[in-house]
Amino acid sequence: MNIPKAMTGVHLVGHGGLDQLVYRTDIATPTPKANEVLIQVAAAGINNTDINTRIGWYSKTVTTDTETGGASGFEALDDDDASWSGEALTFPRIQGADVCGHIVAVGEDGDPARIGQRVLVRNMLRTYVDYRPYECWTIGSEMDGGFAQFVVAPAAETHAVDCDWADAELASIPCAYSTAENMLHRAGVQAERVLITGASGGVGSAAVQLAKRRGAHVIALTSHAKREEVLAIGADETVDRNADLIAELGAGSIDVVIDLVAGDQWPVFLDLLRRGGRYATAGAIAGPIAQIDVRTLYLKDLTLFGCTFQEDIVFENLISYIEAGEIRPLVAQTYPLSEIQKAQEAFLAKKHTGKLVLIPPQAVS
Repeated sequence: MNIPKAMTGVHLVGHGGLDQLVYRTDIATPTPKANEVLIQVAAAGINNTDINTRIGWYSKTVTTDTETGGASGFEALDDDDASWSGEALTFPRIQGADVCGHIVAVGEDGDPARIGQRVLVRNMLRTYVDYRPYECWTIGSEMDGGFAQFVVAPAAETHAVDCDWADAELASIPCAYSTAENMLHRAGVQAERVLITGASGGVGSAAVQLAKRRGAHVIALTSHAKREEVLAIGADETVDRNADLIAELGAGSIDVVIDLVAGDQWPVFLDLLRRGGRYATAGAIAGPIAQIDVRTLYLKDLTLFGCTFQEDIVFENLISYIEAGEIRPLVAQTYPLSEIQKAQEAFLAKKHTGKLVLIPPQAVS
Protein backbone atom coordinates (compact mmCIF):
# COMPACT_ATOMS: atom_id res chain seq x y z
CA MET A 1 0.00 0.00 0.00
CA ASN A 2 0.98 3.64 -0.34
CA ILE A 3 1.83 4.44 3.28
CA PRO A 4 1.05 8.06 4.18
CA LYS A 5 3.72 10.22 5.81
CA ALA A 6 1.24 11.45 8.43
CA MET A 7 -1.43 9.52 10.30
CA THR A 8 -4.36 10.00 12.61
CA GLY A 9 -3.95 9.05 16.24
CA VAL A 10 -4.42 10.11 19.85
CA HIS A 11 -1.60 11.68 21.82
CA LEU A 12 -1.54 11.39 25.59
CA VAL A 13 0.18 14.68 26.39
CA GLY A 14 0.55 14.24 30.16
CA HIS A 15 -0.89 12.58 33.24
CA GLY A 16 -4.35 13.78 34.15
CA GLY A 17 -7.94 13.87 32.98
CA LEU A 18 -9.63 13.05 29.71
CA ASP A 19 -8.46 16.39 28.31
CA GLN A 20 -4.93 14.93 28.16
CA LEU A 21 -6.09 12.77 25.21
CA VAL A 22 -5.59 14.83 22.05
CA TYR A 23 -6.94 13.55 18.72
CA ARG A 24 -4.63 14.54 15.86
CA THR A 25 -4.41 14.01 12.10
CA ASP A 26 -0.79 15.09 11.63
CA ILE A 27 1.25 12.53 13.58
CA ALA A 28 4.30 11.23 11.71
CA THR A 29 3.75 7.66 10.55
CA PRO A 30 6.35 5.43 12.23
CA THR A 31 8.95 3.51 10.22
CA PRO A 32 9.84 -0.07 11.16
CA LYS A 33 13.47 -0.71 12.08
CA ALA A 34 15.31 -4.00 11.71
CA ASN A 35 13.30 -6.88 13.18
CA GLU A 36 10.14 -4.76 13.33
CA VAL A 37 6.96 -4.60 11.27
CA LEU A 38 4.57 -1.76 10.48
CA ILE A 39 0.93 -2.56 11.20
CA GLN A 40 -2.14 -0.75 9.92
CA VAL A 41 -4.38 -0.84 12.97
CA ALA A 42 -7.88 -2.19 12.39
CA ALA A 43 -9.10 -2.09 15.98
CA ALA A 44 -7.73 -1.44 19.47
CA GLY A 45 -9.41 -2.40 22.73
CA ILE A 46 -9.69 -0.24 25.84
CA ASN A 47 -8.24 -1.53 29.10
CA ASN A 48 -7.86 -0.45 32.71
CA THR A 49 -4.18 0.08 32.05
CA ASP A 50 -5.02 2.88 29.59
CA ILE A 51 -6.90 4.71 32.33
CA ASN A 52 -4.29 3.89 34.98
CA THR A 53 -1.45 5.14 32.82
CA ARG A 54 -3.26 8.33 31.85
CA ILE A 55 -4.12 9.29 35.42
CA GLY A 56 -0.79 8.10 36.85
CA TRP A 57 -2.46 5.54 39.13
CA TYR A 58 0.65 3.34 39.19
CA SER A 59 2.47 5.98 41.25
CA LYS A 60 2.90 5.03 44.90
CA THR A 61 1.52 8.46 45.79
CA VAL A 62 -1.94 7.24 44.71
CA THR A 63 -3.79 5.11 47.27
CA THR A 64 -7.41 5.23 46.00
CA ASP A 65 -9.40 3.27 43.45
CA THR A 66 -9.07 4.00 39.73
CA GLU A 67 -12.58 5.41 39.39
CA THR A 68 -11.79 8.29 41.77
CA GLY A 69 -9.38 9.90 39.31
CA GLY A 70 -10.54 8.21 36.14
CA ALA A 71 -12.08 11.24 34.46
CA SER A 72 -10.16 14.11 36.03
CA GLY A 73 -6.87 12.63 37.21
CA PHE A 74 -5.24 13.22 40.60
CA GLU A 75 -4.15 16.57 41.98
CA ALA A 76 -1.15 15.17 43.87
CA LEU A 77 0.96 12.89 41.70
CA ASP A 78 4.60 11.90 41.33
CA ASP A 79 5.17 11.61 37.58
CA ASP A 80 8.49 9.84 38.09
CA ASP A 81 6.99 6.46 39.04
CA ALA A 82 3.59 6.62 37.32
CA SER A 83 4.04 3.77 34.83
CA TRP A 84 4.25 0.00 34.52
CA SER A 85 8.02 0.10 34.73
CA GLY A 86 8.14 2.53 37.66
CA GLU A 87 9.95 5.10 35.52
CA ALA A 88 8.66 8.35 34.08
CA LEU A 89 6.78 8.18 30.77
CA THR A 90 7.87 10.17 27.76
CA PHE A 91 5.16 12.43 26.33
CA PRO A 92 3.46 12.62 23.96
CA ARG A 93 2.65 8.92 24.01
CA ILE A 94 0.20 6.97 21.85
CA GLN A 95 -1.55 4.51 24.16
CA GLY A 96 -3.33 1.28 23.26
CA ALA A 97 -2.08 -2.13 24.43
CA ASP A 98 -4.45 -4.06 22.15
CA VAL A 99 -3.30 -4.06 18.53
CA CYS A 100 -5.21 -5.91 15.83
CA GLY A 101 -4.39 -5.08 12.23
CA HIS A 102 -2.52 -6.01 9.07
CA ILE A 103 1.21 -5.89 8.38
CA VAL A 104 1.86 -3.32 5.63
CA ALA A 105 5.67 -3.08 5.74
CA VAL A 106 8.67 -4.82 7.27
CA GLY A 107 11.96 -3.46 8.54
CA GLU A 108 15.43 -4.16 7.18
CA ASP A 109 15.95 -7.86 6.43
CA GLY A 110 12.32 -8.53 7.32
CA ASP A 111 10.25 -11.17 5.53
CA PRO A 112 8.12 -9.45 2.84
CA ALA A 113 5.90 -12.54 2.75
CA ARG A 114 4.41 -11.32 6.03
CA ILE A 115 2.89 -8.25 4.38
CA GLY A 116 -0.89 -8.65 4.40
CA GLN A 117 -1.06 -10.93 7.44
CA ARG A 118 -3.78 -10.17 9.98
CA VAL A 119 -2.01 -10.06 13.31
CA LEU A 120 -2.15 -9.54 17.04
CA VAL A 121 0.75 -8.02 18.98
CA ARG A 122 1.77 -9.40 22.34
CA ASN A 123 1.10 -6.51 24.71
CA MET A 124 3.78 -7.37 27.27
CA LEU A 125 6.81 -7.17 25.00
CA ARG A 126 10.11 -8.90 25.76
CA THR A 127 12.23 -7.96 22.73
CA TYR A 128 13.14 -4.50 23.98
CA VAL A 129 14.38 -5.76 27.36
CA ASP A 130 16.41 -8.63 25.85
CA TYR A 131 13.96 -11.20 27.19
CA ARG A 132 14.97 -10.53 30.80
CA PRO A 133 12.34 -11.92 33.21
CA TYR A 134 10.20 -9.64 35.35
CA GLU A 135 10.88 -6.51 33.29
CA CYS A 136 7.93 -4.69 31.76
CA TRP A 137 7.97 -3.08 28.33
CA THR A 138 4.36 -2.52 27.49
CA ILE A 139 3.05 -1.40 24.13
CA GLY A 140 1.06 1.79 24.67
CA SER A 141 3.15 2.67 27.74
CA GLU A 142 6.88 2.23 27.23
CA MET A 143 6.37 2.59 23.46
CA ASP A 144 3.61 3.89 21.19
CA GLY A 145 0.58 1.65 20.84
CA GLY A 146 -2.59 1.05 18.89
CA PHE A 147 -4.63 4.26 19.31
CA ALA A 148 -3.56 5.36 15.83
CA GLN A 149 -3.75 4.30 12.20
CA PHE A 150 -0.29 2.69 12.25
CA VAL A 151 2.06 1.21 14.84
CA VAL A 152 5.42 -0.56 14.79
CA ALA A 153 6.01 -3.75 16.75
CA PRO A 154 8.69 -6.45 17.02
CA ALA A 155 8.28 -8.99 14.22
CA ALA A 156 8.91 -11.89 16.61
CA GLU A 157 6.09 -10.79 18.91
CA THR A 158 3.59 -10.03 16.15
CA HIS A 159 1.47 -13.15 15.67
CA ALA A 160 -0.48 -14.04 12.54
CA VAL A 161 -3.96 -15.29 13.45
CA ASP A 162 -6.12 -17.55 11.31
CA CYS A 163 -9.77 -17.18 12.32
CA ASP A 164 -13.09 -15.75 11.13
CA TRP A 165 -13.47 -13.26 13.98
CA ALA A 166 -14.23 -9.60 13.43
CA ASP A 167 -11.35 -7.18 14.00
CA ALA A 168 -13.03 -5.82 17.13
CA GLU A 169 -13.19 -9.31 18.60
CA LEU A 170 -9.50 -9.94 17.96
CA ALA A 171 -8.65 -6.55 19.44
CA SER A 172 -10.31 -7.70 22.68
CA ILE A 173 -7.68 -10.37 23.24
CA PRO A 174 -4.12 -9.12 23.90
CA CYS A 175 -4.22 -7.27 27.23
CA ALA A 176 -7.33 -8.69 28.90
CA TYR A 177 -6.93 -12.31 27.86
CA SER A 178 -3.17 -12.47 28.40
CA THR A 179 -3.64 -10.94 31.86
CA ALA A 180 -6.30 -13.53 32.70
CA GLU A 181 -4.40 -16.46 31.19
CA ASN A 182 -1.25 -15.40 33.02
CA MET A 183 -2.99 -15.46 36.40
CA LEU A 184 -4.46 -18.88 35.68
CA HIS A 185 -1.10 -20.14 34.40
CA ARG A 186 0.84 -18.85 37.39
CA ALA A 187 -1.72 -20.26 39.85
CA GLY A 188 -1.84 -23.60 38.03
CA VAL A 189 -5.64 -23.62 37.76
CA GLN A 190 -7.19 -26.98 36.94
CA ALA A 191 -10.56 -28.64 37.59
CA GLU A 192 -11.21 -26.95 40.95
CA ARG A 193 -13.33 -24.24 42.56
CA VAL A 194 -12.23 -20.81 41.34
CA LEU A 195 -13.61 -17.44 42.45
CA ILE A 196 -13.18 -14.62 39.91
CA THR A 197 -13.74 -11.00 40.97
CA GLY A 198 -14.76 -8.24 38.56
CA ALA A 199 -16.18 -10.96 36.34
CA SER A 200 -18.11 -8.69 33.96
CA GLY A 201 -15.07 -6.61 32.91
CA GLY A 202 -12.65 -7.30 30.12
CA VAL A 203 -10.14 -9.27 32.17
CA GLY A 204 -12.78 -10.82 34.40
CA SER A 205 -14.91 -12.10 31.54
CA ALA A 206 -11.75 -13.46 29.91
CA ALA A 207 -10.83 -15.24 33.13
CA VAL A 208 -14.27 -16.83 33.31
CA GLN A 209 -13.90 -18.33 29.83
CA LEU A 210 -10.28 -19.36 30.27
CA ALA A 211 -10.88 -20.97 33.66
CA LYS A 212 -13.81 -22.95 32.24
CA ARG A 213 -11.53 -24.06 29.41
CA ARG A 214 -9.25 -25.54 32.09
CA GLY A 215 -12.16 -27.46 33.61
CA ALA A 216 -12.69 -25.25 36.65
CA HIS A 217 -15.96 -24.70 38.49
CA VAL A 218 -16.22 -20.93 38.12
CA ILE A 219 -17.86 -18.74 40.74
CA ALA A 220 -18.11 -15.18 39.42
CA LEU A 221 -18.30 -12.12 41.62
CA THR A 222 -20.38 -9.49 39.83
CA SER A 223 -23.41 -7.23 40.19
CA HIS A 224 -26.91 -8.71 40.15
CA ALA A 225 -27.68 -6.70 37.01
CA LYS A 226 -24.94 -8.47 35.06
CA ARG A 227 -25.59 -11.95 36.44
CA GLU A 228 -27.22 -13.44 33.33
CA GLU A 229 -24.54 -12.09 31.00
CA VAL A 230 -21.77 -13.56 33.14
CA LEU A 231 -23.52 -16.93 33.32
CA ALA A 232 -23.89 -16.85 29.54
CA ILE A 233 -20.13 -16.62 29.01
CA GLY A 234 -19.49 -19.68 31.15
CA ALA A 235 -19.72 -19.02 34.88
CA ASP A 236 -21.22 -21.91 36.84
CA GLU A 237 -22.64 -19.60 39.49
CA THR A 238 -22.50 -15.95 40.50
CA VAL A 239 -22.39 -14.10 43.79
CA ASP A 240 -23.33 -10.46 44.16
CA ARG A 241 -20.23 -8.37 44.71
CA ASN A 242 -21.79 -6.71 47.78
CA ALA A 243 -22.80 -9.96 49.44
CA ASP A 244 -21.39 -11.47 52.63
CA LEU A 245 -19.05 -13.89 50.85
CA ILE A 246 -18.40 -16.07 53.87
CA ALA A 247 -22.15 -16.50 54.42
CA GLU A 248 -22.73 -17.19 50.71
CA LEU A 249 -19.81 -19.50 49.99
CA GLY A 250 -18.38 -20.64 53.30
CA ALA A 251 -14.91 -20.21 54.79
CA GLY A 252 -12.29 -22.45 53.20
CA SER A 253 -14.53 -23.33 50.24
CA ILE A 254 -12.42 -21.95 47.39
CA ASP A 255 -9.28 -23.44 45.83
CA VAL A 256 -8.15 -20.37 43.86
CA VAL A 257 -9.09 -16.69 43.90
CA ILE A 258 -8.45 -14.73 40.70
CA ASP A 259 -8.68 -11.11 41.83
CA LEU A 260 -8.81 -7.88 39.83
CA VAL A 261 -10.54 -5.71 42.41
CA ALA A 262 -8.79 -5.75 45.84
CA GLY A 263 -10.04 -2.83 48.00
CA ASP A 264 -11.69 -3.14 51.40
CA GLN A 265 -13.06 -6.62 50.70
CA TRP A 266 -9.62 -8.10 50.14
CA PRO A 267 -9.08 -9.80 53.54
CA VAL A 268 -12.18 -11.93 53.00
CA PHE A 269 -10.59 -13.58 49.96
CA LEU A 270 -7.95 -15.22 52.14
CA ASP A 271 -10.65 -16.47 54.53
CA LEU A 272 -12.49 -18.04 51.58
CA LEU A 273 -9.44 -20.02 50.49
CA ARG A 274 -8.96 -23.58 51.67
CA ARG A 275 -5.73 -24.63 53.36
CA GLY A 276 -3.07 -24.68 50.67
CA GLY A 277 -5.18 -22.42 48.45
CA ARG A 278 -3.80 -19.91 45.94
CA TYR A 279 -4.54 -16.27 45.29
CA ALA A 280 -3.53 -14.44 42.10
CA THR A 281 -3.94 -10.75 41.31
CA ALA A 282 -3.26 -8.44 38.38
CA GLY A 283 -5.36 -5.45 39.39
CA ALA A 284 -6.79 -3.39 42.21
CA ILE A 285 -9.53 -1.24 40.71
CA ALA A 286 -11.32 -0.89 44.07
CA GLY A 287 -8.15 0.36 45.75
CA PRO A 288 -4.52 -0.82 46.05
CA ILE A 289 -4.17 -0.65 49.82
CA ALA A 290 -5.37 -3.70 51.76
CA GLN A 291 -4.80 -5.19 55.20
CA ILE A 292 -3.49 -8.70 55.66
CA ASP A 293 -3.49 -10.90 58.75
CA VAL A 294 -0.19 -12.68 58.24
CA ARG A 295 -1.38 -15.48 60.54
CA THR A 296 -4.02 -16.37 57.96
CA LEU A 297 -1.34 -16.51 55.30
CA TYR A 298 1.04 -18.85 57.06
CA LEU A 299 -1.33 -20.93 59.21
CA LYS A 300 -3.34 -21.84 56.10
CA ASP A 301 -0.24 -22.38 53.93
CA LEU A 302 -1.55 -20.00 51.28
CA THR A 303 0.32 -18.94 48.16
CA LEU A 304 -0.06 -15.40 46.79
CA PHE A 305 0.84 -14.57 43.19
CA GLY A 306 1.38 -11.05 41.86
CA CYS A 307 1.03 -11.35 38.09
CA THR A 308 2.47 -8.87 35.63
CA PHE A 309 5.39 -10.51 33.80
CA GLN A 310 4.23 -13.12 31.29
CA GLU A 311 6.18 -16.10 30.04
CA ASP A 312 6.17 -16.56 26.26
CA ILE A 313 3.81 -19.53 26.49
CA VAL A 314 0.95 -17.33 27.76
CA PHE A 315 0.38 -15.39 24.53
CA GLU A 316 1.22 -18.40 22.38
CA ASN A 317 -1.51 -20.33 24.21
CA LEU A 318 -4.05 -17.59 23.42
CA ILE A 319 -3.33 -17.73 19.70
CA SER A 320 -3.82 -21.50 19.77
CA TYR A 321 -7.10 -21.17 21.72
CA ILE A 322 -8.42 -18.66 19.15
CA GLU A 323 -7.51 -20.81 16.17
CA ALA A 324 -8.99 -23.90 17.82
CA GLY A 325 -12.27 -22.06 18.51
CA GLU A 326 -11.98 -22.64 22.27
CA ILE A 327 -12.68 -19.04 23.37
CA ARG A 328 -14.68 -16.10 22.03
CA PRO A 329 -14.56 -12.58 23.49
CA LEU A 330 -17.61 -10.49 24.25
CA VAL A 331 -17.54 -7.06 22.57
CA ALA A 332 -19.92 -4.69 24.32
CA GLN A 333 -19.54 -1.73 21.94
CA THR A 334 -17.21 -0.12 19.41
CA TYR A 335 -16.38 3.57 19.04
CA PRO A 336 -14.53 5.54 16.38
CA LEU A 337 -11.08 6.55 17.60
CA SER A 338 -12.17 10.19 17.52
CA GLU A 339 -14.58 9.40 20.37
CA ILE A 340 -11.91 8.04 22.71
CA GLN A 341 -12.94 10.37 25.55
CA LYS A 342 -16.56 9.24 25.29
CA ALA A 343 -15.44 5.61 25.17
CA GLN A 344 -13.31 5.98 28.29
CA GLU A 345 -16.19 7.66 30.11
CA ALA A 346 -18.33 4.61 29.24
CA PHE A 347 -15.52 2.33 30.41
CA LEU A 348 -15.37 4.10 33.75
CA ALA A 349 -19.17 3.90 34.16
CA LYS A 350 -18.82 0.08 34.03
CA LYS A 351 -22.34 -0.52 32.78
CA HIS A 352 -21.09 -2.85 30.06
CA THR A 353 -20.08 -6.52 30.08
CA GLY A 354 -17.01 -7.46 28.05
CA LYS A 355 -14.85 -5.12 26.01
CA LEU A 356 -15.09 -1.64 24.52
CA VAL A 357 -13.10 -1.26 21.29
CA LEU A 358 -11.85 1.74 19.30
CA ILE A 359 -11.80 1.75 15.48
CA PRO A 360 -9.30 4.12 13.82
CA PRO A 361 -10.01 5.59 10.39
CA GLN A 362 -8.62 3.32 7.72
CA ALA A 363 -5.88 4.67 5.45
CA VAL A 364 -6.56 4.33 1.74
CA SER A 365 -4.62 1.50 0.12
